[in-house]
Amino acid sequence: MSSSPEASPIIEKRAFWRPMGLFNLYRLVIALIFVLSFQFLDDLPFWENFNKALYFQIALGYLGVSLMAIVFTGLKKPGFSTQLTTLVVMDIGFIIMLMFASGGIRNGLGLLLVVAIAAASLISRGRLALFYASLATIALLLEQTYQLLHWQESIVDYSHAVMLSLSCYATAWLAHSLAKRARESEKLASERGVDLASMAQINALIIEEMHDGVLVVDHTMQLRHHNQQALTLLGLDAEASAPTTLHALPEVAALMQDWIHDHTGQESVFKLQSAHHDLRLRFMPLNHARDQGAVIFIEDWSQIQTQAHQIKLAALGKLTANIAHEIRNPLSSISHANQLLQEDITDPGSQKLLRIVADNVERLDHIVTDVLELNRRDRTQQQPVALDSFVQAFHEQFCQVENIPPSGFVLDIQPGAHVVMFDHRHLNQILWNICRNGWRHGRKQEGSLHMGIRRSSRSRAIRIAIRDDGPGIAPDVMPHLFEPFYTTEATGTGLGLYIARELCQANNTRLECSSTPQGSLFTMTIKNG
Repeated sequence: MSSSPEASPIIEKRAFWRPMGLFNLYRLVIALIFVLSFQFLDDLPFWENFNKALYFQIALGYLGVSLMAIVFTGLKKPGFSTQLTTLVVMDIGFIIMLMFASGGIRNGLGLLLVVAIAAASLISRGRLALFYASLATIALLLEQTYQLLHWQESIVDYSHAVMLSLSCYATAWLAHSLAKRARESEKLASERGVDLASMAQINALIIEEMHDGVLVVDHTMQLRHHNQQALTLLGLDAEASAPTTLHALPEVAALMQDWIHDHTGQESVFKLQSAHHDLRLRFMPLNHARDQGAVIFIEDWSQIQTQAHQIKLAALGKLTANIAHEIRNPLSSISHANQLLQEDITDPGSQKLLRIVADNVERLDHIVTDVLELNRRDRTQQQPVALDSFVQAFHEQFCQVENIPPSGFVLDIQPGAHVVMFDHRHLNQILWNICRNGWRHGRKQEGSLHMGIRRSSRSRAIRIAIRDDGPGIAPDVMPHLFEPFYTTEATGTGLGLYIARELCQANNTRLECSSTPQGSLFTMTIKNG
C-alpha cells in the first residue's frame, strides 16, 4: 500500500500534482472541443435526439469546471485525494450528460469515460480505481435505462452499455495492477538508492582515509574527485581551494597525456619528483578507452622505500635492543668504578682522563636508554588526551628544563576541544625530541619555535605543526632524516627523530617533515576516531 499523498510533501509534489496538472490540461482541451463543435452536430444525419441548447450549456459548464480545476490544482487546495475524487465524479457526470444531450450511447462519447478512469487510476497509483469504474458503470446504466424508457430505444443498446462498463472495469483493474507494480519498483529503487548512498559514503570515507592519493579525472581533464592525501603529496595548500582541472597540475597532466597516447597498453606507472616527495603515479582507465578518463593513484615513493628499509632494520633492531640490555650492566660497573677512582686519585691529569671516561659512559648510557625505549615502542597505553591542557603543561615544563624564554616558544591552538587517543609518555617524548631539535637549530630568539594545533576541515584528523626559524634541512639530508643512527652532529645519537616517528606509528599517527624558506616544519597527523 502506498503512502497517502498528504503524508509526504516531496512525493505529493513530484509524483501526484504534476500528473494532475496534465490531466487538467487534457480536460480543458476536451471541454473546448465540445464547446467549439456543438453547432456542427445537428447537421449530421445519424445524430438522433440531439438537444443543441442543453449540449451547449453542459459543454460550457464542463469548460468552467476545467478552468476552476486548474486554479485549485495550482493552489493545491483542497488536498490531492479530495480534488481528484471530486474531479473524476464531475468528469463522469458531465460525460454522461453530454451523451444524453447528444443522442445516447451511440455517439461514442462513452469512450471518454475509459480515458478518465484510466488517467485517474494512474495518477492516484491505483487508489479508488474500482470505485471510479463503479460510478461510471452506475451512471452509464442509469442513462441507458432513461433512454429506453423515454426514447423507446432498443433493448439491444444495453449490450453496448454493458461492454463499455466492462471496459471501464478492465481499465481500472489494469491501472491498479500497473500502479501496484510501479509502487513496488519505486520501493525497490528507493532501497537501492539508500544502499547506493551508503556505499558512496563508505567509498568516500575509505578514499579519504587512504595513505595513497587518489585523483579521478574525466575525458575533459576535469577533476571529479580527490582526497586530502593527494593534495598533500602534490604539495598543494590544504587550506586553499582544490583545483578543478588537471591542467592546474601541469606535470601530472603531461604524464596523463603520455599515458593516453601510449598505444602499447603496458606502461601505466610513472615517477614524479615534487618539491617534498618522490611520487609514484599509477593510471587506471575508467573503461576500456584511455581517453575517457582515469583514476590516478599517487604513492609516496620515498615512504615506500623507507618502509622497505625499516623492514630490513627490524631484525637488526631486535638484536641491537638485546645487545643494549646486556651492555647496561657492565656499563654501570664501569661508571661506578670510575666514580671510585675519581674519589681516590687527586692527580689533575688523571682526573681529566677520568672525566672523559665519565662523559663517554654517560653518552653510552643515553644511547642504551634510547635503544631500549625503541624496543618498547609497541607497548602503548593509549588513553584520551586533552591536547589543549597537555600542550600548555608541556610548554611550561619544556621552557623550564631547556632554559628557553617563554617568548621564544609560541603556542597557537585553534579554539575548541581537541581530544585524541594517545600514550601520554610517548606524546611527551615525541614533542620533546622535535622541539629540542627545533630550538637547537633555530636562531634562539623571540618566536623561534612555533607549535600550532588545527583540526582538519575535510576529516576528523588533528594536526600538530612544529616550526622553527633555522636554516632548514638540506636536500641531501632529507631522505635520511628518520633513519636510525643518522646524525649531522658530532655529539648526537641519531635516534631522536627515528624514535619519534616509531612512537607516532605505534599511536596511529603520521609524522612528516618538510623544509620551508622560514625553517623546518614537522607535522603530526593524529587520526581522531
